[in-house]
Amino acid sequence: GCRVTGILHGFRGMVEGSFQELTSRSVGGILRQGGTILQSSRCLEFKTDEGQERALANLRAQGIQGVVVIGGDGSMAGARALVRRGYPAIGVPATIDNDLYGTDLCIGVDTALQTIVEALDKLKDTASSLERAFVVEVMGRNSGWLALAAGVAGGAEAVLIPEREFDVEALALDARRARERGKPHYIIVAAEALQLATGPRGKAFMEAMERSGFTVRATVLGHVQRGGSPTPDERILATRLGAEAARSLIYGKWGTMVGVRGSDLVHVDLDDAINLPHPLDEALLELSPVMAL
Repeated sequence: GCRVTGILHGFRGMVEGSFQELTSRSVGGILRQGGTILQSSRCLEFKTDEGQERALANLRAQGIQGVVVIGGDGSMAGARALVRRGYPAIGVPATIDNDLYGTDLCIGVDTALQTIVEALDKLKDTASSLERAFVVEVMGRNSGWLALAAGVAGGAEAVLIPEREFDVEALALDARRARERGKPHYIIVAAEALQLATGPRGKAFMEAMERSGFTVRATVLGHVQRGGSPTPDERILATRLGAEAARSLIYGKWGTMVGVRGSDLVHVDLDDAINLPHPLDEALLELSPVMAL
């Protein structure tokens, strides 16, 4: 008996009054699509009191009694702003950085991980053929979760993340020793937060790695990580999180972010989800050098 309305372009659409009724037919078949049919954008106006008041007035004018906010830390901050004004809102984590606290996985992570590992497999073919080292930059604005998982799954020789310091000279020495052992390639996966594939820091890093004896090349995967048909695990996760968020709103439970821990769905305080760090998997950190044999 619920009416479902989509808000176009995220918080910008909320402020500008861009709404679209969603029916079973308008959302039929979208499970296999990447991205969002509602589209997304950044909205600086929503960060102001005036913008939030306009958004609330538009929501009430449409008869909308609660909002499911899907996105990363910025989206969760927007949900929190609505909650602080007494408006029912609940968050669903969707960011390939996987940097929201309280949930093991966010929507988008598994598909991005598959894309990265496929790219690493192909780059390793090229690197082995030409006897080169590659620095592969993956997304992770403040978090190394995606880089670490991709590095282990892709068998990278090194994983560099903002949560852990590294010594470029020691890394170059390790690459030299790998080359002396007959290894024809050396793959480094680096989170974008470190800026090791571009800019002045990237240039200095590449020059240092050249001392390994390998010719070094950089590959920035960029926005190719954000698209593609979702993996089966991703589709199941998104379905479970979305259903729990809708169910919670209907029964008056809001002001949280829905997450998953193990196989269980959980509700996470929005302040915690935004402000607390998402812990790295220490077991994966230990496995990373082992998988580089």
